[in-house]
Amino acid sequence: MTDTPDFLTVSGTPIAVRHKAGGNPGLVWLGGFRSDMLGTKAERLEALAGELGVSCCRHDYSGHGESGGAFSDGTISQWLAQSIAVFEHYTSGPQILVGSSMGGWIALRMVQELNKGTAGDRIAGLVLLAPAPDFTVELMEPELTDAQRADLEDKGYFEEESEYSPEPNVYTRALFEDGLKNRVLTTPLDTHCPVHILQGMADPDVPHALAQKLMEFLPKDDATLTLIKDGDHRLSRPQDLDLLARTVSAMVERVRA
Repeated sequence: MTDTPDFLTVSGTPIAVRHKAGGNPGLVWLGGFRSDMLGTKAERLEALAGELGVSCCRHDYSGHGESGGAFSDGTISQWLAQSIAVFEHYTSGPQILVGSSMGGWIALRMVQELNKGTAGDRIAGLVLLAPAPDFTVELMEPELTDAQRADLEDKGYFEEESEYSPEPNVYTRALFEDGLKNRVLTTPLDTHCPVHILQGMADPDVPHALAQKLMEFLPKDDATLTLIKDGDHRLSRPQDLDLLARTVSAMVERVRA
């Protein structure tokens, strides 16, 4: 741990935040499901922000990392509200959202909420790594077993072993029901900013077909999809981190121009 986080209380829950001051456009990190802001990609992003002389803001959703709250109580709507609260409290001027996995879904929803259908001036760009928009509907529901469906109905949740943590992933009925309310792959998305997606073709969790589908919903945007043939879901190898740094740096220079 590099330093002590600040805390912002959102709806009674302390949300852990690390914000480094700098110029604009600032970088805002949005992590994935069960991840935290001290991961390899988030740390690399903050280091890059220092090299570029721009600000960097990252936080842990409730039930994640150093934030309060229970993970099993979390929903997309709650994590979205927390992300917007952190964004509005800690950042000013144009920002580039860098979202990983579920963080890509959160980023797209943030654009919708902050812009409300018009071209706002706060979101200057999106860099999405293995984005998982609508993952509850697109990826999970079609694969649910009879036993998992029964657990959702009877217990309100089911557990699944995680490849990334010794603790199992917990998926609640509330998460699925709330996911339906936050779907983004239903109508064209007008982000009013450039979008660059980095997606591994060897990703076992989010197939690259989902990134390609997302591209179809960005008809009016300057959107780029970079497929990494041997890339996995983490995209945390040295070459992946270098690609992330190059992509974000190019976005910063473009916004500055």
